[in-house]
Amino acid sequence: MSDMAPHRTRSRRPPATAWAPGQSGNPLGRPPGTRNRATLLAEALLDGEVDAIVRRVIDGALAGDPVCLRLALERLVPPAKDRPIQIELPRLATAADAVTAVAALTASVADGAITPAEGVALAGLVEIHRKTLETATLVARIEALERNQR
Repeated sequence: MSDMAPHRTRSRRPPATAWAPGQSGNPLGRPPGTRNRATLLAEALLDGEVDAIVRRVIDGALAGDPVCLRLALERLVPPAKDRPIQIELPRLATAADAVTAVAALTASVADGAITPAEGVALAGLVEIHRKTLETATLVARIEALERNQR
């Protein structure tokens, strides 16, 4: 038999005591409030030391240690996910008005009034509004054509 012979695999049958497909060995799942072993171990290791560790991080931050500063700031001031934005957009009465709205958004990004990510998000809203207006216009036109053919 050569080394290049096809490799055959045997399909293993599950033991007779295996769970049926779709049936769980623990149908109730993990009990609510159960904590991971790693969390319990970390809490046991830090038990009684948390105050000292926090104090050292604060002292390091006050001394200018960049790692301690980052840790302290991340805990004190979490990164902002969203913020209210106030910019002037033209009224979107027709689908064609989306052009001027996107131009206003682009100018706001260029001026630094909003971030590029905020501009993209707002442009997405303008696009959804444009599609809605366009769809409503098409529905009205189709209904008018159907009325005229009767």
